[in-house]
Amino acid sequence: MGEIIRAVAAEDFVKIAAITAPDIVERARQIHALSPTASAALGRTLLGASLMGNMLKGDRDTLTLRLNGGGVVGTVVAVSDSLGNVRGCVDEPSADLPTRSDGKLDVGGLIGHRGYLTVSRDLGLREPYIGSVELVSGEVAEDLTAYFAESEQIGAACGLGVLVDTDKSIRAAGGFIVQLLPGAPEELIRALEENISGMGQVTAILDGDGADALVFQVLKGMQPRILSREKVEYRCYCSRERLAEALRSVGAEALTEMAAEPNPTEVECQFCGMRYLFSRQELETLAAEAKQAAQATDFPHE
Repeated sequence: MGEIIRAVAAEDFVKIAAITAPDIVERARQIHALSPTASAALGRTLLGASLMGNMLKGDRDTLTLRLNGGGVVGTVVAVSDSLGNVRGCVDEPSADLPTRSDGKLDVGGLIGHRGYLTVSRDLGLREPYIGSVELVSGEVAEDLTAYFAESEQIGAACGLGVLVDTDKSIRAAGGFIVQLLPGAPEELIRALEENISGMGQVTAILDGDGADALVFQVLKGMQPRILSREKVEYRCYCSRERLAEALRSVGAEALTEMAAEPNPTEVECQFCGMRYLFSRQELETLAAEAKQAAQATDFPHE
């Protein structure tokens, strides 16, 4: 379980959302057997997705962050609901790199920076809203800051951190997204920049004093006012029905081949590791449904 704190300051010209959620990242580490650096990479992405997902308006809205920078970990994915509950995965969970010369985990090297950050918002419309920016560093927080500036033209800053303990468990994890509203005076912008540049590591603050301290560090001297506190967790929405839909999408031919196998087909959820068995009869039914759906959309061309 984690917590998201929302606050405003400076006559409401500044708003901030901060999260502390070591349990969420630890859950991801356990599910996927993540290496220390992969824990930090997926953890930061989960934290960012949770903060951004919690900003959504509709109860059924979802947000997906996808980073692919060409690094050894492959693609990093995190999905949030509108409450901030998240789930995620990476292509290569055991991928790892030596620590950097400053002793920090090399998240940027693991993800890479020759690629894109893609943000997809499913708001229940026919097509999701998708924005994409080139990766700045692969360190996640800097890339999200660039996304807000380039894709949404929002003045925002993001800080994210995951502290991995000596036994590879997650000791601290959290971060913040702070936004300036239009019309914010220049002196307020400079004060905010000074606070962020002088605050030190996010994980050090969280490990010592928690998310409240993070809010008051970022908004130092601005009389912040806490608006809300909300609990969030690692939550997967997989079900047999959802996995059946995913199977149906592979097509009738592939499903028929699966049905010919002597043993039931096992399908594993990429986000939580839950395994579902589908019998030969179930696969044959799915194949028939997939074939019927394909025929219904296969209109003749004039």
